[in-house]
Amino acid sequence: MNTGRSTTVSRFIAAPRQRIYRAFLDADAVATWLPPGSMKGIVHAFEGREGGAFSMSLVYPDGETSQPGKSSDKTDRFEGHFAKLVPDERIVWATAFDSEDEGFSGEMTVTTILSPADGGTDVTMVCDNIPSGIRLEDNEEGCRSTLDNLAAFVGG
Repeated sequence: MNTGRSTTVSRFIAAPRQRIYRAFLDADAVATWLPPGSMKGIVHAFEGREGGAFSMSLVYPDGETSQPGKSSDKTDRFEGHFAKLVPDERIVWATAFDSEDEGFSGEMTVTTILSPADGGTDVTMVCDNIPSGIRLEDNEEGCRSTLDNLAAFVGG
């Protein structure tokens, strides 16, 4: 089911595109920088190649009560695959949340574009087909937090 809902968030990162691209293909790296805010990332499966599958959980910290998880009270679990990889330029993930709530069903696509910029890289995340149960403002905030984490991880 295509919801037609999308967001776009961009950030300059003072690191080369190659370093940022590699951070998307390493399971330990993704577990570190992907979780927004105070969430923790747990990788269950990860094949960092075009067509490769992945499965991950984002876990809310104890005491976090602002919103429930999509898969359980404390967890957002999702699966997906690398739909397209263009080395040092573009990463496309197709993901789906593990949830019994129809508001979180469907496949969301996250396209990350790495553009050369003076002194680093402009990184743009475009989320398409965002499930209706996710507020667009929350998706944007999560992407901003993730890009901040990515910048810190790659040293930019």
